[in-house]
Amino acid sequence: MRRLVAEFRSFDRASRVLMVNQFSINIGFYMLMPYLAGYLSGSIGLAAWAVGLVLGVRNFSQQGLFLVGGTLADRLGYKPLIVAGCLLRVAGFGLLAVVQSLPAILVASAATGFAGALFNPAVRAYLAADAGPRRVEAFAVFNVFYQAGILLGPLVGLALTTLDFRITCLVAAGVFTALTITQIWALPAARVDDVHQPNRVLHDWRTVATNRPFVLFAVAMVGSYVLLFQIYLALPLQAAVITGAASSTALVTSIFVISSLVAIAGQMRITAWFSKLWGPQRSLVIGMSVMAVGFAPLAIVPGTSPLGVTAAVVALLLSAGLLAVGTAAVFPFEMDTVVALSGGRLVATHYGFYQTVVGIGILLGNLGTGAVFGSLQAAQMGSVIWVMLIAIGVGCATALHRLERSGHLRAAKVEPGHADSIAAGHA
Repeated sequence: MRRLVAEFRSFDRASRVLMVNQFSINIGFYMLMPYLAGYLSGSIGLAAWAVGLVLGVRNFSQQGLFLVGGTLADRLGYKPLIVAGCLLRVAGFGLLAVVQSLPAILVASAATGFAGALFNPAVRAYLAADAGPRRVEAFAVFNVFYQAGILLGPLVGLALTTLDFRITCLVAAGVFTALTITQIWALPAARVDDVHQPNRVLHDWRTVATNRPFVLFAVAMVGSYVLLFQIYLALPLQAAVITGAASSTALVTSIFVISSLVAIAGQMRITAWFSKLWGPQRSLVIGMSVMAVGFAPLAIVPGTSPLGVTAAVVALLLSAGLLAVGTAAVFPFEMDTVVALSGGRLVATHYGFYQTVVGIGILLGNLGTGAVFGSLQAAQMGSVIWVMLIAIGVGCATALHRLERSGHLRAAKVEPGHADSIAAGHA
């Protein structure tokens, strides 16, 4: 903890505000979203298809519009997009507290999703610009705050939702209101590099899409997100297989707690260790390999037979821990590589494109995993799904290794003045 505090204090005010900002964003978001489906199907009485539609609209309005948000951030500035995104979350969560008709709920859901598309690329691009050569360290600290918000948010939401879910919505809206005010007052104004302003949007998108090393990297990293998001899909499904759906809540909670605690307690050490031993490019390959190996315990112990419930629970929690270690190892170097491959130009647009690509991968990966999980379990072939996920991880690690060997991951030169001018004003 002392090391984390020292690292946090070593960054400029803008970076510190962005880190605390992300912690608060995740508290506000995760105090509400895990309980939204239950509220819609229970208190509101929506049919299952309507609940799925609401959640799908929220996800699409964020994942599908990241590129739009990144483009706007590069053109209008990072701070305005961060503030606008938080304001839109205030409106979306506030609306969820007072409406009950499906059309109004869809509008609120779309607003909360698009809000994320506005501020996510802007936050990452601003942090990268402000941290400069210390991007890896900055994103390591950023991930600690990120995971701490994910850990605390559902606990706060659970306490509030026992009273009334509408209270949770209003408190979440209040969190984002406070965030908006704080950022207007405390976040230094970011200046956009004027070089890009005369270009058309399509020209900017073409510039990103024809950046071959960057596109290859984005495609290679899709597998890492498919694996990461199994903490929301395959691992909870496995918990239900082990204990039964009605009794799996405590085990699922343990999965998320372990994942968050690994990042909170170990992120700084993991990043420093990987940097020292392997450097940024090789760390991506090794970290991705750890994520792949994370599913090995479940491939060995895919259920309660013949070793029993205890062995199955240990295998599940061990997999969650290894997956968290691999993710913590990859994340700072991944974010740094996006900036490096952009050459410091159109950084938010590159982040937006990157998040759109991996978002499509997450969608396809979850559809595939969900489609085969049940049938494989029914056929007593539960280990196959974990072997498939290991194969995805190995394929991703192999692709990253080949990009490294070919020189495609070699850090592009960030042109002097580009990154600095973006974050000017904080000194």
